[in-house]
Amino acid sequence: MKILIVEDDHTIAAGLEYTLQQEQYETIICSDFQSAERMIELNLEQFDLCLLDLSLPDGNGYHLCEKVKQKKDIPVIFLTVADDEVNVVMGLDMGADDYITKPFRIRELLSRIRTVLRRYKKLTETAALSVIEIGENIKINTMEAKVTKKGNEILLTALEYRLLLIFAKHKGQVLSRNQLLEQIWDVAGDFVNDNTLTVYIKRLREKLEDNPANPTIIKTIRGLGYKVGD
Repeated sequence: MKILIVEDDHTIAAGLEYTLQQEQYETIICSDFQSAERMIELNLEQFDLCLLDLSLPDGNGYHLCEKVKQKKDIPVIFLTVADDEVNVVMGLDMGADDYITKPFRIRELLSRIRTVLRRYKKLTETAALSVIEIGENIKINTMEAKVTKKGNEILLTALEYRLLLIFAKHKGQVLSRNQLLEQIWDVAGDFVNDNTLTVYIKRLREKLEDNPANPTIIKTIRGLGYKVGD
């Protein structure tokens, strides 16, 4: 784990660096707004968390937090001597994940760092699980009920989406028409007949396939049904 420390007090910065390195974190220190801004612009991808002092000689941590969050969704913890409610709320509204006032106990800071890193790890894992990929081009974000092809959103009706989701959750399996009808019935709660299923498969292919006449995503397995994926 690599942490960006932005702190103009050299004594505090050195203490943070020593303690964090003892905890096996890698650290980079910036002592002013300008150098921190440059580091964020050029090297933010290498960091897992930012510790930002609010009051800097040539700027403030609020603007750095905005720049961080615009480029990458990583945790930000503010370090500040200002402990009034207005500053706390303002910092959190800017996207900060936590806020600790000086002087602080180093063990408390370490605990907060571990907490926000764990939270982000869980969110990242949940997001990864919520995205189903079909081939190289089709992605289904089940949390947002959104389907994209090569990064562009594909607008599906509710039944089209439900049908695609059934295929996606059974990748590599051959599904008979009866199996599809049973599952659509269970999910939608509406009557769907065999002809309707044919129409919806055709519509899905028109929206998802590069060449609907020769489908490579929703494949027909002659005499058996349909299959998505290998």
